[in-house]
Amino acid sequence: MWLGLALVGGLALVGAACGQGGGGAQGSQGDLSGTFQIDGSSTVQPFAQAAAELFQEENPGVRITVGGAGTGDGFERFCRGETEISDASRPIEAE
Repeated sequence: MWLGLALVGGLALVGAACGQGGGGAQGSQGDLSGTFQIDGSSTVQPFAQAAAELFQEENPGVRITVGGAGTGDGFERFCRGETEISDASRPIEAE
């Protein structure tokens, strides 16, 4: 349950970021635009996918892709700047 709430909260922050600066149009709901990639835990993927689909219904100008490569691979992609959100089913490790 907490994980689902965290994902929805994260997508809300992403949506807020879409409407600032040069990224997308500011204004009312539905005026957001941009492309975001989420990757990481295959366990979390169904929740992230559901949250992304709901967010996109409300904001048709936003495109969110969700992958499930695994927590470690998701962290690596995030650190390389390839994704905006990394799903995780465990804490990040130092290495």
